[in-house]
Amino acid sequence: MTVAIRPEEMSVWSGYIQEICGIHLDHSKAYLLETRLRGVMSESESASFSELFFKARSDLSARLRAKIIDAVTTNETSFFRDVSPFEMLRHKILPELIDRRGTRGQPIPLRIWSAACSTGQEAYSTGIILRELIGDLSRFDIHILGTDISNKAVAKASYGEYEPFELERGLAPEALSRHFTRSGGKWKIRDEIRAMASFRTMNLLEPFSFPTRFDIIFCRNVAIYFKEPDKAKLFGNLARVLAKDGALIIGATESITGVCAELEPKRYLRSIFYQWK
Repeated sequence: MTVAIRPEEMSVWSGYIQEICGIHLDHSKAYLLETRLRGVMSESESASFSELFFKARSDLSARLRAKIIDAVTTNETSFFRDVSPFEMLRHKILPELIDRRGTRGQPIPLRIWSAACSTGQEAYSTGIILRELIGDLSRFDIHILGTDISNKAVAKASYGEYEPFELERGLAPEALSRHFTRSGGKWKIRDEIRAMASFRTMNLLEPFSFPTRFDIIFCRNVAIYFKEPDKAKLFGNLARVLAKDGALIIGATESITGVCAELEPKRYLRSIFYQWK
């Protein structure tokens, strides 16, 4: 029997979900929450959403909280998702960065952050572009960081192995053999691309700092789930770790105009990126 969430429980859960991962779910999303948490309810042997909530709150190991985050976060992604941002990366942002940094007579540093990396496709798509664009990677000091709030997503991203159907969405057949190797019935990203990337779990609404600023930050389709104060907090924090000549790339339907005063939009063909004013 499917357990329904009561209106008073939905109010409590809406606040809890926003607290642990920033996502705002109003009462119209009750069915979504019921569907997403069905497996966690069963696994935790909770008879009601109230019981699940109290178990999550009292779980000092935070394992139940992590399972709830895995269940409610959206990991919809694909290689070269939406195409246009990656064309902008290939033809404008990366070439201009490399031109500016290439006069130092030493390996050119490139620091890239996929700030909601899901299962790794965005980070590895960036690595594929770098490999195709640069050729000789030894001339560069490249580090791609992928972070996500979901432990499960980060674990898969770290392994870099995908089912055929996950590669068919957005990846041309000729690119498959160049950048992946067969691993049983799956495909695994090649070592030279995997070596560029590291992955870790991270909540973007919690304080963060890094030893160096990033040349490129992807944070696409994340803030669409946030309330305005959390959007302002997120993009203000991202601006502070973005290089002065770096680029922030967000979702096609998103805008930070009026949300983050430090950054201004720049247009390239059908895409927009943000830089320091």
